[in-house]
Amino acid sequence: MARLPANAYALGAIALWATLASLGVALRHVPPFLLTGLALVIGSMPAWPLARQWKVPASTLAVGVYGLFGYHFLLFIALRLAPPVEANLVNYLWPLLIVVLAPVLLPGLALRAAHMAAALMGFAGAAIAILGAGSGQASSAWSWGYLPALASAFIWATYSLLTRRITPFPTAAVGLFGLVSGVLSLLCHVLLEPAATLSGTDWLLIALMGLGPLGAAFFLWDAALKRGDARHIGILSYITPLASTTLLMLVSGRSFSWSIGLAALMIIGAAVLGTRAR
Repeated sequence: MARLPANAYALGAIALWATLASLGVALRHVPPFLLTGLALVIGSMPAWPLARQWKVPASTLAVGVYGLFGYHFLLFIALRLAPPVEANLVNYLWPLLIVVLAPVLLPGLALRAAHMAAALMGFAGAAIAILGAGSGQASSAWSWGYLPALASAFIWATYSLLTRRITPFPTAAVGLFGLVSGVLSLLCHVLLEPAATLSGTDWLLIALMGLGPLGAAFFLWDAALKRGDARHIGILSYITPLASTTLLMLVSGRSFSWSIGLAALMIIGAAVLGTRAR
């Protein structure tokens, strides 16, 4: 990959992840494990010509599958068991966990008050964006589905940080992580979901999902974490739920509310505060 600032790679991944909800809505009739499995396999394809760079230790592959497969597996369980709005919000604890856990897992980093304040402000902004968009759907009842949602957030945060702790590997190896995770997801589809018939439009949208938010985004994310400050990248990640919610409103023709404006101000403020802290 060309040498760009780490935050540029992170923002590229965030921009692609912002399209995931809209694509997911268009493909909501496709069983989730089938959708994820196909998209992950397709997303791995650009790295197939670089398969010689996939020779990584088994422990590195295990971390990759832990992140890509473990995250999606638990998130899908959460969305089945818990109200989707709240489950999505719990899942978006992962940027906060990246900021908090970075000093624990990465030597030489310290958690400053500014980082913590920015992370909390970002999470508050994400909560306003998600709950505001899902107004009328929120539920105050406890659901056991919140536990796998929290576990999925923990997995993505620790996967993101552990890629800096394990034996260095080329970003092309993320293609192997995606391919193995995609095959496991397809196996889950066979075991847990009914068979489905896909149309030509379905295949086109799945290809877009695979090449974008479930493909290129993972390569950009890995490049960002290899080059940048995980605390700053974690705070920037709160742009994801804001951008995702905004795009979903545009695609669905829904009008914007005060909550989106307030969330934007809080998340942008958090990003400025957090990325200026050392």
